[in-house]
Amino acid sequence: MILESSANINVNLNMAQAYSGKSYFDGGLLSLIGVNILGILVTCVTLGICYPWALVMNYRWKIEHTVVEGRRLKFEGTAVGLFGNWIKWWLLCIITIGIYSFWLIIALEKWKAKHTTFE
Repeated sequence: MILESSANINVNLNMAQAYSGKSYFDGGLLSLIGVNILGILVTCVTLGICYPWALVMNYRWKIEHTVVEGRRLKFEGTAVGLFGNWIKWWLLCIITIGIYSFWLIIALEKWKAKHTTFE
């Protein structure tokens, strides 16, 4: 009985330690500038066709430099996966004469959250 209680206490302590980590962001300014410049260059050179790739690259940099409660986040989205949605969303914007653009921001955030997990 005493062994079971001490085993439960150890398990509870280990779980508490796993979730008591601090949250922080460890990205640097130079790498952020590099990611943004690369994204702008790729978008300009491809006349905007590769903008989803630039977005994914930027999201990945931000999310993978974020640690929440001691657990690093991981972004699993791909530019190809976003590109299909991007075409659909822009067609909806054209059909609705821009009204869908208000929902496009929310749809993009939902897509980003759907592809973010813990490492």
